[in-house]
Amino acid sequence: MPSTATDLYCVMGNPVAHSRSPWIHARFAQLTQQPLVYQRRLVPLNGFAADLQQLLQSGGKGCNITVPFKLDAAQAAHSRSPRVALAGAANTLVIGADGHIHADNTDGLGLVADITRNAGVAIAGKAILLVGAGGAAAGVLGPLLEQQPRQVVVCNRTFHKAQALVDAHATLAQSQKVELLAQEQQGLSGSFDIIINGTAASLQGAGIPVPASVLRPGSLAYDMMYGQAAQPFLDWAQQHGAVGRDGLGMLVEQAAESFALWRGVRPPSQQVLQELRAVLAQEAQA
Repeated sequence: MPSTATDLYCVMGNPVAHSRSPWIHARFAQLTQQPLVYQRRLVPLNGFAADLQQLLQSGGKGCNITVPFKLDAAQAAHSRSPRVALAGAANTLVIGADGHIHADNTDGLGLVADITRNAGVAIAGKAILLVGAGGAAAGVLGPLLEQQPRQVVVCNRTFHKAQALVDAHATLAQSQKVELLAQEQQGLSGSFDIIINGTAASLQGAGIPVPASVLRPGSLAYDMMYGQAAQPFLDWAQQHGAVGRDGLGMLVEQAAESFALWRGVRPPSQQVLQELRAVLAQEAQA
């Protein structure tokens, strides 16, 4: 049965004006008949703890966390899911009636769902290149390993960061029988079935972070960003015979996982993804 109270949720970040999360969650709520309000909250760079306290005082039931507060969110929680413990970062907080804050990270689940279900590409047995070793990459590595690819190579501009991420996930990789390695971006060798860009390189005008030699004909080249930010990477992939995909599906799928944690109801994420793509296409034409 739908609940009768209107519950408060939000996305906290800086910047946050561009966030599509309010649109996504409003649509989820509509389709599942869940009465809730979902807002954007622009948080001062040193103000996360104070803003979270304010949300609690307003009776907030949960929030999504975006850049640059995913680390702060993990530390602010009273309890953490195994995914958060592994990644050190949280993108979802669930607030109990007693004010207890539970942290989870749905980014990796969203990525896996978008690749396997929406793009129809199996991860099991594949060779994967994960580019980047920051919060975005850390949040998805665990769920990727649980899909039992044959190999995952983490590459980053600074090698020690890639190695630290690999070391943190070594036990999980071993239990899933996955070969997990770190490489430096410069001098990167090998080619891969799936290449995942977890950096903001194209957004920062820094060009494509890896050489075209990493691509195989028909490889899936996935950028965690979407819209104009992902375009340079997608264009590059297609020019070299790979299949490009942006991170819009990951955004919708991770939101669906958060929604299910909060409401106990799984929203129709594939329908909402189709609708959001149509909205973005209309905006691009306007």
